Amino acid sequence: MEYRYLGQSGFKVSSLGLGAGTFGGKGPLFSAWGNTDVKEATRLIDICLDAGINLFDTADVYSEGASESILGAAIKGRRDRVVLSTKLTLRMSDEPNDVGASRHHLLKATDQALKRLDTDHIDILQLHHFDAMTPVESVMATLDDLVRAGKVRYLGVSNFSGWQIMKSQAVAERYGYSRFVANQAYYSLVGRDYEWELMPLGQDQGLGAIVWSPLGWGRLTGRIRRGQALPDRSRLHETAGFAPPVDDERLYRIVDALDGIAEETGKSIPQVAINWLLGRPTVSSVLIGARNEAQLRENLGASGWRLDEEQTRRLDEASRVTPPYPYYPYWNGQFAERNPPPV
Repeated sequence: MEYRYLGQSGFKVSSLGLGAGTFGGKGPLFSAWGNTDVKEATRLIDICLDAGINLFDTADVYSEGASESILGAAIKGRRDRVVLSTKLTLRMSDEPNDVGASRHHLLKATDQALKRLDTDHIDILQLHHFDAMTPVESVMATLDDLVRAGKVRYLGVSNFSGWQIMKSQAVAERYGYSRFVANQAYYSLVGRDYEWELMPLGQDQGLGAIVWSPLGWGRLTGRIRRGQALPDRSRLHETAGFAPPVDDERLYRIVDALDGIAEETGKSIPQVAINWLLGRPTVSSVLIGARNEAQLRENLGASGWRLDEEQTRRLDEASRVTPPYPYYPYWNGQFAERNPPPV
């Protein structure tokens, strides 16, 4: 397993991490993607640790807290081998203050997460979304207090826009608070929006990307192909409403390219799709999910090898989209030549 720095933190995480969103099975669809119990989660983590994975990611909202509880039970006795990552700020109950990044909620939610995870510290704490109702100064001061108290080691964000990250970093720099070093973001061959703003921002600000949904909400599993109907048992029937839209022809073009490269390399389509992400700038770790041991072992096969330049070029071309203004400098050919976009 390859280990990479988490942004400019000086802290290393495995290039593949396990997402624990399938642990639990409580609550609505968006927060409960599987029903893995403690016994099966322990087995999956055994396999991950044997493969060299040290990063395990969850969130308080996953299965209404059950994901954190199961993860905490599954790593019992081997906490020192694990990098624990969790997220908070999404609504957890009908209680009016059980949401957001107020000082009240951040302190309370962190203590609750620590209890569920059965640990005395969280290695990477990420804000699950930007809270426009709480002053950034208050948010960053509270997060800094959590770091200074030893409850949290490193800070990150998820689902933030570029300006929201930069405003937070500026406040942290102004007052000497701990800065964000991780950005947990959606990124895949069918979802390359991350490259337009967040990737150059990550390079400039030293944020390492922790990628979620590397298979584009299940679109890059190999089960969706040109001229074939979506399988009846596909979860995409249920989750398509949550996923960013993808043009069918573009999806088929990407899958065609993946199919050819999978045949050349002897790898599966998901392995090729994940491996492409491992070669992208700013990516510290790619989170893989698994509902069973077979699925986990297949996803683990995405590491330990590299696509060659020609294969990477084919995937780049098949998945490329024109960024919107002002990210694509289309108005001046000379400027575009001197200042090419990052992809």
